[in-house]
Amino acid sequence: MWKIATSPSASRNDRETFMVNIIVNSDPRYNINKDSIKTAVSEILSQHRISGKVELGINIVGDRKMHELNRKYRGLDSTTNILSFALEDSNPANLQHIPRIGFVAAPDKWLRLGDIIISYPQALEDASMDGISVDEEIRDLVEHGLNHLLGIHHN
Repeated sequence: MWKIATSPSASRNDRETFMVNIIVNSDPRYNINKDSIKTAVSEILSQHRISGKVELGINIVGDRKMHELNRKYRGLDSTTNILSFALEDSNPANLQHIPRIGFVAAPDKWLRLGDIIISYPQALEDASMDGISVDEEIRDLVEHGLNHLLGIHHN
């Protein structure tokens, strides 16, 4: 669990803090940087001014598992690089604002965003095509998936 200041430039007494429980699961054969993933999530939440207690799962899987999930939940008989599964509706209308805590889903004051599933082989292939490291690609995918969980969708 990470405790993060959402406004690093504010004085120590003025800063809001939030707790982020980021659960990263990965097959041991995939060399991933869990700290980089957790830092990316914290930065994205801070950019969107999300505060309070937040929980998120990130799973790094192989193409076989991703293919299975894509077929089951999207009806597509192929693999993909990322899937996002929202656990709670992050629409502010469905959340409660608690002073000094932020927007939370009552009653336990935790906002459980859901899960992001990333295909490591697809991330590796995409990184190679884009000329970036697989860690950078995974960070980009985490940002994309987290934006979806926050209700921010691309065109």
